[in-house]
Amino acid sequence: MSDERPRWKARPVAVGPTRQQRMSRTERAREDRRRRQRNRHRRVVGGLAVVLITMTVIAAVFLGSKLWHSRGPVVDYTGDGGPQVLIEVHEGDFTTAIAETMLGAGVIANVAKFLDAAQNNTAIAAIQPGFYRLRTEIPAATAVKQLTDPANRMGKLVIPEGRQLDDTTDMKTNAVTPGVFTLIAEASCLELNGDRHCLTAEDLRRAAAMETPQALSVPDWALEPVTRMGRDHRRIEGLITAGTWNVDPTAPAPVVLSKVIGQSTAELAKSGLPATAAQLGMTPYELLTVASLVQREALPHDFAKVARVIDNRLGEPQRLEFDSTVNYPLDRQEVATTDADRAKVTPWNTYASEGLPATPICSPGMEALQAAEHPEPGDWLYFVTIDKDGTTLFTHNYQQHLTNIEMALGNGVLDSSR
Repeated sequence: MSDERPRWKARPVAVGPTRQQRMSRTERAREDRRRRQRNRHRRVVGGLAVVLITMTVIAAVFLGSKLWHSRGPVVDYTGDGGPQVLIEVHEGDFTTAIAETMLGAGVIANVAKFLDAAQNNTAIAAIQPGFYRLRTEIPAATAVKQLTDPANRMGKLVIPEGRQLDDTTDMKTNAVTPGVFTLIAEASCLELNGDRHCLTAEDLRRAAAMETPQALSVPDWALEPVTRMGRDHRRIEGLITAGTWNVDPTAPAPVVLSKVIGQSTAELAKSGLPATAAQLGMTPYELLTVASLVQREALPHDFAKVARVIDNRLGEPQRLEFDSTVNYPLDRQEVATTDADRAKVTPWNTYASEGLPATPICSPGMEALQAAEHPEPGDWLYFVTIDKDGTTLFTHNYQQHLTNIEMALGNGVLDSSR
């Protein structure tokens, strides 16, 4: 026999039935049940793990959000606040827009907090466009109080009907009536953090004379007559109409004049001035000039009659001969004028020149403008105020007019103080 071992090895061969075959039917069913239970357990554990992970992520996001916002803007300021600032409320701004403006200026810390404080506050609902002085970093409730305090509204300009650009003096009482330039200068005053700044009437007068008509926002329909007046500051007379306007207290004189003239032009356009003037065969500037004469020559109940006298005289043609046009460049208020005054030729004196004065002679109100647009029917050529109550008599007859003048003289209405 050889000593070498064989290189292959016999492998055991299974004989008889397998384990599965040896198991009874009952045992096999029990084993299948255990297998299905193990699979179900794995699925439940897996599902719970997914839910747990999701909840962990949500909790982390929520906690992160709270931590983030705790490091963001504070909900509300406390204390008396910091330095003062000036904010502007624009036309059409609702409370939310105002709050956004204050937030941007550092006045409040939170828009929602301000809206809560302002809820059901009628004063907030009545806030007008304009400029307001407020302290920075103040509580929302304090911001509401400061915004609604009339003392904190800056730049409010009110121009009464009949004012002219320059101050005027009553020749009998020596009382001075502030002109439009003075009113604008007063409205421009701003005291902020202890510093006070105001424009002066002279600043405005200089800007009116030196700036180009375009820079002053003179409307196209007034460019020619305004340009014709050269460097006379009165060239913009009447273009700033009576009403309530907003003046930016931080703006220079030319910008202030430009804004107010632009706003006045917009209001005149709304009133229909250009279209009505065209229907009457006049320019808007001429109609505005007529309205200024109506404003200065009569009381409101006689406006439409005076407008008819102007229309009738211009149609004759006949000089207007209004004392108001004589007094205008003299910056005075007086019913009477002297022979010397009436003989002095100026761009406005309608005793010395035909037609309308070179410019309006004041800032007319809407009533005077409407009267100029719609004169009362009549043939009157003359009128005179006969008493100190303002009673005015109108007539077509010159002799009757002379009789009416005698009545005025007898009542002391036409007495001169000079």
